[in-house]
Parts: sequence; C-alpha cells; structure tokens
Amino acid sequence: MVREKTSLLYPNRLIRSPKDAADIFRQFIGDCDRESSCILCLNTKNEPTAIHQVSSGSLNASIVHPRETFKLAIHANSASIIACHNHPSGQPDPSPEDVELTERLRDSGYLLGIELLDHLILGDGTFCSMKERGLM
Repeated sequence: MVREKTSLLYPNRLIRSPKDAADIFRQFIGDCDRESSCILCLNTKNEPTAIHQVSSGSLNASIVHPRETFKLAIHANSASIIACHNHPSGQPDPSPEDVELTERLRDSGYLLGIELLDHLILGDGTFCSMKERGLM
C-alpha cells in the first residue's frame, strides 16, 4: 500500500466543517436523479481516506442499513465517518426517517468505536447538517 501526500480526489485533505464534507459529496452525488447514500471515511486527523456509496434508491427513498454502512467503514480502517445522502427534490430538510437513520448510525458507530461525525443532506446548491441542527 502506498500513502499519497496529495490526491486529486480529495484536494482539501482535511475536514474542518460540514461544508468541507458537503463539497466533497457534491462531486459524487450532487446531480443524481435518485436518492444516493454515501459515507466519507476519515482517519484520526479528519483526513478523508475513502468515499463509498452505501446505496442507490428511487426518486424519494433509499434503503440504508448500519450493517452495510459500517462494513465499508471497517474495511477502510476508519476512525470516524460522515454520512450523506441527497434529496432529488432539492429540499435538504430532514424527514423523520432521516432523523431515525441518523440515530441508528450514531448508536451503531458507538458500539463499533467508529464515530458518526455528521449526517448531511444535499439539496439544490445547499445542504443540511444534522449535527448543526441538533438532530444527533
């Protein structure tokens, strides 16, 4: 395995705010016409090590389970993750299902020792941070 100092994929190389993570996610799922859920895997310095698509759903739903989410995080040796999904409607307001999923991911990560730092929802040019809204 080779450790790179810089990467074209993650030019910032440090996540300091939800906006930093949202900018990375937007490159991958910002224009999707259906709900797509991803995780950003981070090391102990909050540097991205991998980005994985957890699921791709329909126009207004995506099935996300902590089992598949954390399987990817474990394989990437993640210290923490940031989850994200898009709302093709363009409105990043969290649904009750989004809040429930965030709680399940947070609790599962706690048991595994992989912290869920945030759950972002992308909309048209904007995003919602569940952590900033106090929903996690």
